[in-house]
Amino acid sequence: MDCPKCNGSMTENTLSTLTGGVTVDKCADCQGIWFDVGEAERLKDKWMSDHVDDGDPVVGKTNNLIRDIDCPRCGVRMTKLADPKQKHIQYEACQEHGMYFDAGEFTDYKYETLMDTFRDFVFALRKR
Repeated sequence: MDCPKCNGSMTENTLSTLTGGVTVDKCADCQGIWFDVGEAERLKDKWMSDHVDDGDPVVGKTNNLIRDIDCPRCGVRMTKLADPKQKHIQYEACQEHGMYFDAGEFTDYKYETLMDTFRDFVFALRKR
């Protein structure tokens, strides 16, 4: 599978959890991560998933500007979404196959902080 953002090679990484293994695909170049349907949610609260997103968040922020991408599984244009609790986290998803996070986004997705709440409040005020 090729990365939907940079066309780099995606490699599989399997994380063992108490409820079984979860295999995610990670780009060798930009460090973006592809999660099949349900995988990100399964890993969000698992402490051992911290190391899956070890890419450079600066590169991730740059790649986040690329929003029109196709699903690496079916080739259909992916939907641009924002996390409902942390609106600054923007990712792409294919309804049938999964979601793609740029480097650093999954770590941010895992940990909602007081700063995230404040940032989202300011973001909401600016949109008015």
